[in-house]
Amino acid sequence: MTSEHDTAGFLEELSRTSGEWLKGDGPDADIVVSSRVRLARNIAGFPFMTRADDDVRLRLVETLRRAVLAAAPDEGLQFINVALLDEMDSQLLMERQLISRELTVMDGPRGVIVGPGEHLSVMLNEEDHLRIQVLQSGFALQECWNMADALDTGIEASATYAFDEELGYLTACPTNVGTGIRLSVMVHLPGLRMTREIQKVNQAAQKINLAVRGLYGEGSQALGDFFQISNQVTLGCSEQELIENMHEVIPQIVGYERRVRELLCRENRQALDDKIARARAILTGARSISSDETLHLLSSLRMGINLGLVEDISIGDVNALFVHTQPSHLQKLHGGPLKTAERNAARASYLQSRLGSA
Repeated sequence: MTSEHDTAGFLEELSRTSGEWLKGDGPDADIVVSSRVRLARNIAGFPFMTRADDDVRLRLVETLRRAVLAAAPDEGLQFINVALLDEMDSQLLMERQLISRELTVMDGPRGVIVGPGEHLSVMLNEEDHLRIQVLQSGFALQECWNMADALDTGIEASATYAFDEELGYLTACPTNVGTGIRLSVMVHLPGLRMTREIQKVNQAAQKINLAVRGLYGEGSQALGDFFQISNQVTLGCSEQELIENMHEVIPQIVGYERRVRELLCRENRQALDDKIARARAILTGARSISSDETLHLLSSLRMGINLGLVEDISIGDVNALFVHTQPSHLQKLHGGPLKTAERNAARASYLQSRLGSA
């Protein structure tokens, strides 16, 4: 595990590169941006976070750092002390999906451990003592689970989890009790949004205890036609049952979105061409552009690539732009804080440099 004094360099590198899960080369990557498995765990003998003072939290961070290192000694892991980060750097990690919004605003000792390629991140002292997260490109839940399960087993070899024979893993939130697993698939559904069929996805998901949320999970909006679909309950279900449930639902949504896109191409090809061309023209010609408008326009561009209407830009490039045009990434690249108007101008300039002139 690299030392803490490398954190600044690590964050600088993050602002200029893309995680492997953004490359758009996984299964069904035209619709499914990424798959994520998250495991919530607490350590026996320590109080839950709401009852832990700073001394307890500090002991937890050190205990969990050692446990993760022992479980994956050769993985090139980077520990980041989130409590020492300024707002821009903590937001940068959230924009990368490496930490939650909650971890950025909490007080006291806390941290995150990040693996190469950003497939793996382990949050320390969030709502639970430990949150293991694995991200992969495309629809790859089983692959994510295999990686998370292996690390979880390794950590448990040196740290005793809070576990009840009847209830399963004990967690701060009752909905996580049991397996402690949260499966999440990020899908891009511009066709269903354009045809106002997206509500059917919400209704179908709710019937089988799946939640449909925005780009950054619970409490966030569906910006850029991106939605996160995840399980709501873990108690009474095994990990494999929950994965199989998602494997029944996600392909249906993927198929539905593809059929809608094909229909739009057949019946409204000229209008669709115009929508995508306008999106690209604004992205490459604007002098000032907001984050929300950028996400919506990139959504159209991404659909155009998948439909073969845009051939000189890759899905991976557009996926990266969704992240790199977020506020903290722009400010990191700039070298310091920017006011809203300055960020909008910097975003426009960055898009032009990456996409070329219209």
